[in-house]
Amino acid sequence: MKQKYSITRDDEKQVLTIREYAELDKEMMSLLCEETYSQQQLMEAAKEGIEAVLAVIRTNNMYPPAIYAEPIAEAVIEMFRDREKLSAELVFDDKDLFNKEPEVVEESEEVVEETVDVDELLEDGLDDDYDEKAVINNIKTSIQVADDEPGDIDEVP
Repeated sequence: MKQKYSITRDDEKQVLTIREYAELDKEMMSLLCEETYSQQQLMEAAKEGIEAVLAVIRTNNMYPPAIYAEPIAEAVIEMFRDREKLSAELVFDDKDLFNKEPEVVEESEEVVEETVDVDELLEDGLDDDYDEKAVINNIKTSIQVADDEPGDIDEVP
């Protein structure tokens, strides 16, 4: 599914609006959500960094996934840096996420090998704590187990 985020800055009203669209029909984007934010609040957050902008942008209605949220936050910050830029449009395609090569995590050169003896894990001393079965027998419950169930297989007429 394709998603589009349209970001517009209105300096007259001192607001920034983010609209989220999704491709519900082929080649047709439908508006899912629209949020309006105070420019002052976003400018203060932009001074602190991307994480602060993300905290402002994400609301109960507008909560883009992390892979989309960071480029959106970067676009918002860029709009405040470049005062002539009044709008931005970001388009994401979910199928690109599946075609993306997995990141290779480099292993550290320092490998700690720990060997554990299986017999140590299976010590008999563990059962000593559970020998008192009286605790289980003293549980009071409203459920009663019938001694003779009509559907028992052992009873053959």
